[in-house]
Amino acid sequence: MRKRIILTGGGTAGHVTPNLALIPRLKADGWDIHYIGTADGIERKLIANTPGVEYHAVPSGKLRRYFDVKNLTDPFKVINGVGKAFALIGKIKPGIVFSKGGFVSAPVVYGAWMRRVPVVLHESDITPGLANRITAPFAKAVCATFPEAAKALGAKGVYTGTPLRETLFEGSARRGLALAGFNGIKPVLLMMGGSTGATSVNAALREALPALLPRFDILHIAGKGNADPSLNKTDGYVQFEYLDAQLPDALAAADIMLSRAGSNSLSEILALRIPALLIPLPLSASRGDQLLNAKSFEERGFAKVLEQERMTAKTLASAIESLYNDREAVTERMSAEPVSNGIAGVMEQIEKYAL
Repeated sequence: MRKRIILTGGGTAGHVTPNLALIPRLKADGWDIHYIGTADGIERKLIANTPGVEYHAVPSGKLRRYFDVKNLTDPFKVINGVGKAFALIGKIKPGIVFSKGGFVSAPVVYGAWMRRVPVVLHESDITPGLANRITAPFAKAVCATFPEAAKALGAKGVYTGTPLRETLFEGSARRGLALAGFNGIKPVLLMMGGSTGATSVNAALREALPALLPRFDILHIAGKGNADPSLNKTDGYVQFEYLDAQLPDALAAADIMLSRAGSNSLSEILALRIPALLIPLPLSASRGDQLLNAKSFEERGFAKVLEQERMTAKTLASAIESLYNDREAVTERMSAEPVSNGIAGVMEQIEKYAL
């Protein structure tokens, strides 16, 4: 009988991409794969057309930490979602459920617990997100990207790292340089702020170009809608709104990086051993997870950090220069880290608890 698994997670791409990274390994190991998400969330867009994965939709309300009138109605959507997930799980009969978090995961985890199906969670940040906090009591294990999170989770916490796509490691520096039109004489600084970009960091980097370009070629992934056409002919500077299939080549060409401090980005930086300057989202724009993520990397010597409140064109250029000068020591510390790609660690927990 084939092994059968249900994956869940959604609301943001960060709650889906680790599942996407797991799918090829699950297929290779002979698993029958199902995915439960919402009818119109980003998880459906990313997963529904994935070969070999059967997608199922359930309703779910958003879990909020702030007051909103929808907080009065969304609990009923969650309850409805639990009922639908309970019925689906009874029909699919999986040996295990793996949840990456996000609000859609709560009904699925509760439904699995009611069916006595074991659950393994994955937490990307140092402090658990709301969905994982309220579902962790129903899980057998909680895989963690950060060792601090695994320790805080107690007996259930397991430091595995984050599952990363194998294609990430197949990039070519030669192709990356050709993509950017660089000759490879100067070191390459890669700026990447996520799919929507990082407006304040984009602006500071562009203001710092006169100080940086004599020293670096700069490949700037600015985010959709964030390109600046007036800079298109700037020698040594190239910008893209978004890279997908070519992203591994851009990463392979990078000598150093400038990045936000989202968990998935940090996992890629560590796995690829790219020294990075991190500009975490401030508390005014987040729940503080990026600040904690960045602090962990800085304390372990994997990156340098410049807080957004202190970022100017001058401080940014100075911090980038400092990072480049220390790049060999940073790379050496990252190379000594035993956990990089989390696929093996997560699969070990899935195999351990599957019925």
